[in-house]
Amino acid sequence: MELRLTLTHRTLAGLGEMTVRAREDLRIVDEQISFQLEVVEDKKTRMLVSETPLADRAFRLARDDLGRMYKERERLAAEIARLSVEQDRVLDRMLD
Repeated sequence: MELRLTLTHRTLAGLGEMTVRAREDLRIVDEQISFQLEVVEDKKTRMLVSETPLADRAFRLARDDLGRMYKERERLAAEIARLSVEQDRVLDRMLD
């Protein structure tokens, strides 16, 4: 019984550490998205004003970068949700 509790505590500690890291990564990605939104708006304005292929390409690259950041944000949010479910499962098992 004591060994089972020790393993459960280690598992919970590991899940907690992974959750903290994932939340920190999510916070960083949110900051990057905020910055990238401004970059995209700037590139869009430059594209509309200059009407050059180079400005159009710069806008598309910035927009694509933003899209990748949103995908990473979704992945991190899903990972946090998965860790939470796993943590709940371990706690439920502990009560059995």
